[in-house]
Amino acid sequence: MTGDDLETPIFDGTRAQRGYALNKMCYSFNHAHNRAAFLADEDGYCANYALSEAQRTAVRHRNVLELLAAGGNIYYLAKLAGLLGLNVQDIGAQQTGLTVSEFKARLSRAGA
Repeated sequence: MTGDDLETPIFDGTRAQRGYALNKMCYSFNHAHNRAAFLADEDGYCANYALSEAQRTAVRHRNVLELLAAGGNIYYLAKLAGLLGLNVQDIGAQQTGLTVSEFKARLSRAGA
């Protein structure tokens, strides 16, 4: 799969309603004690926010595109991505359908 095959979903009212629990959970990460609680029991923390199975799967997969498709708002997801250990290059690789090393090589070739 290449970047040409991927499409970022539009965040509209329907997606916002679908993603309410996920975005509410991500907003909770503004507090250090919530970040610690998530890291201590990720699945339990997701259950406390009643995430759908698709949302919980996306969290387990560490996949930002799946999280967006499950109703995640990129601004709220930024906190979760950091907790999951994802950096900008990881997310760029996901968005382009490349491995991280392929994505870095592409950036290098482009002079970025």
